[in-house]
Amino acid sequence: MSKIGLIIGREYKTRVRKKSFIVMTILGPILFAALMISPAILMRLEDDDYKKIAVIDETREFDGSSLRDTKSIGFDFVSEKYWDGTQYDLAKAKKDMKDNDYYALLYIPASTTISANRGAVQLYSYQQPNMGLKMHISNGVEKKIEEIKLSIKADSLKIDKQEIDNILMVAHTSIDVKTTTIQDDGSEKESSTTVAMIIGYICGFLIYMFIFMYGSMVMNGVIEEKSNRIVEVIVSSVKPFQLMLGKIIGVALVGITQFVLWVMMTFGIVTAVYSIIGKDYATANLTPQNEITGSSLTEVNDVNTDDMAKLNEIKTSLNSINYAVLLSMFLFYFIGGYLLYAAMFAIAGSAVDNETDTQQFTLPITVPLILGIFVMLTTINNPNGNLAYWFSIIPFTSPIVMMVRIPFFGDVLPISDILISMSLLIVTFIAMTWLAAKIYRVGILMYGKKTNYKELWKWLRYRN
Repeated sequence: MSKIGLIIGREYKTRVRKKSFIVMTILGPILFAALMISPAILMRLEDDDYKKIAVIDETREFDGSSLRDTKSIGFDFVSEKYWDGTQYDLAKAKKDMKDNDYYALLYIPASTTISANRGAVQLYSYQQPNMGLKMHISNGVEKKIEEIKLSIKADSLKIDKQEIDNILMVAHTSIDVKTTTIQDDGSEKESSTTVAMIIGYICGFLIYMFIFMYGSMVMNGVIEEKSNRIVEVIVSSVKPFQLMLGKIIGVALVGITQFVLWVMMTFGIVTAVYSIIGKDYATANLTPQNEITGSSLTEVNDVNTDDMAKLNEIKTSLNSINYAVLLSMFLFYFIGGYLLYAAMFAIAGSAVDNETDTQQFTLPITVPLILGIFVMLTTINNPNGNLAYWFSIIPFTSPIVMMVRIPFFGDVLPISDILISMSLLIVTFIAMTWLAAKIYRVGILMYGKKTNYKELWKWLRYRN
């Protein structure tokens, strides 16, 4: 055991002192934080980019109440400017877009209010409009057309339009289905499918990334030692099995160290940036007190109430998760999945002399990992299905798929499923380590010969 400890220490110290480790430890949190922060920054930049839209309305029904101005969008109704008494000069309006500094021209034909043609409304621009602008216009036009059609129907039925509006207001219902899990002792606890889905996806993807990144690091380390002939000196003092096990555990500790640093630094960066952005955004969007009317104040209060209700619901859902169970299961599958695949990557590294020859051996290793990601997406929709069950039991995919299932169970865990999955993962790891040691023992000293699966089978049959 002392020799394995020395190998673990050597692997750990050697790798954490490398410039590549230091650079990636610093760049990793910055990149992750950028991925999380960039949407908010881009949204703010988009808000600052003001777009002026010219509107030609043949229906003469649209105004500022149907197509509302926002902080980044303004509508200018120029219909009369291009009206010659018989029709609109649309061609001239298009030419005048740049001269009048318009971002786009919105054309609403007269047939819009009665036609079933969804493409009747046209938006002309010299650039591809973004989805937010298109949705804002679509929502405004659709709502106005609905009002016009209701008004026409009310006149034909000789019903006051106000009565129809009252009926629609009374009939309008918004339902938010809340989920509650019943515990074994009969108690109840609120839960959230959305929160469970997000947590499961994050856990599964992190395990996939960790296995793939640091498992391949074991393979590259073996190849590097073979090419430099360092391994010949090392195996004169320790057994190949001890060397392989020490290398796997040492790289695992390097990965855990880097992962913990990434989490801490990413959380710190994101928290700091969001606090600055949130403060600036709140200050920039303060509405002067004298501009708040009674109706707008009511709308603001309604929005704030809805937001607070949603925040409280998310908080309750997060509190309903058993973090002790989730963390312990994550650590087990996190480490167990890595150890299993690291042994397989060690086989690939010991079978070749350079990275260019690893493809034939790494493909069978990566296929189960990629398959686990695809099954993970299916498991999110049906965590209790047969597909999710079997792939959470099979050791080569269980680290990813089982971590997606666990958040959906809350405190009512399928103990039998978890015990079977954990046991099979441990047994498979031990068996794979034994096979890997036999191949590793021969492969690390094999040079200059193309290896295939037939050759690997011969190595397995060699006796000590």
